[in-house]
Amino acid sequence: MRAVVQRVSEASVRVGEEVVGAIGRGLLVLLGVEDSDTDRDAQYIAEKVVGLRIFNDDAGKFNRSLEEVEGSVLVISQFTLHGDCRKGRRPSFIQAARPETAVPLYEAVVRGIRERGFTVATGEFGAHMMVHLVNDGPVTLLLDSRKLF
Repeated sequence: MRAVVQRVSEASVRVGEEVVGAIGRGLLVLLGVEDSDTDRDAQYIAEKVVGLRIFNDDAGKFNRSLEEVEGSVLVISQFTLHGDCRKGRRPSFIQAARPETAVPLYEAVVRGIRERGFTVATGEFGAHMMVHLVNDGPVTLLLDSRKLF
């Protein structure tokens, strides 16, 4: 499972003309599920997201967590995180999980974050979404449950 985590001052996602998810200060998580992922991968990502100390303290150092800044999380599914661009010009998505596998694991990540006491907004799985964010910093981190990077 892969995630792109961005520290934001605000973020929202629209499907068509409707805003389906929005947060203020917190984290935008773009989440890609791989075909071999399990609940263990989902729990790893949920734990890592809420535990990251990537908010500034009074000295400007990355010392505060999502909890300490009373932040929220916007989680958006993004199968393209498993796009393989090593050959040719068109990415291969063969390792991206099919919806019947990906949806329950995506929901497990969302549930895992909520169970830790955080407000979580979401996009709409499989929909064409328009994501608006104000990246604070900018701060963008990559997570991989297999710790490939």
